[in-house]
Amino acid sequence: MPLKTKRWNDPIEPPDDGHRLLVTRYRPRGLPKSDETWHAWDKDLAPSVELHAAAYGKGDRLTLSWDIYRQRYLKEMLAQRAKIKALADRVKAGETITLLCSAQCTREDRCHRSLLKALIERQLQDPQPTAR
Repeated sequence: MPLKTKRWNDPIEPPDDGHRLLVTRYRPRGLPKSDETWHAWDKDLAPSVELHAAAYGKGDRLTLSWDIYRQRYLKEMLAQRAKIKALADRVKAGETITLLCSAQCTREDRCHRSLLKALIERQLQDPQPTAR
C-alpha cells in the first residue's frame, strides 16, 4: 500500500512520498511557509489540544501512558471517520500518501501517525472504521 509515515523534516523522496500530509496539532514554530515540506496540513487528524497537553505533561498534568494516550486518540478519531475514509479512498485509488508528524517525534511506534496509518489501513479492509 502506498501509505507511509515520517517526520516533517525527514528527507523528501520524490515521487515516493506522494502527497505529504502534516497531521500535527501545531505548525512547526518559526518555519517560514517557503520551507514547508508538506502539501497540506490537517490538525483535525492530530491529537486534540487537551490530549496533546496531557501527552507531554504540560501544566499540572502528568504524562499519559501510551495505552491511555492510544485509547483517547482512537476515540477522538471516531469524529474524523469521513477524513479517514477519504484518505483510504485516495490510497485505494493508487495515490501515495505520507503522514507527517513533529520533528521531535522520533519513535514512530509511539506516535499518533502510526495509529492514524493503522486506521486508514483498516478502512481499506473494512468500510466501517472503528477505534479498536
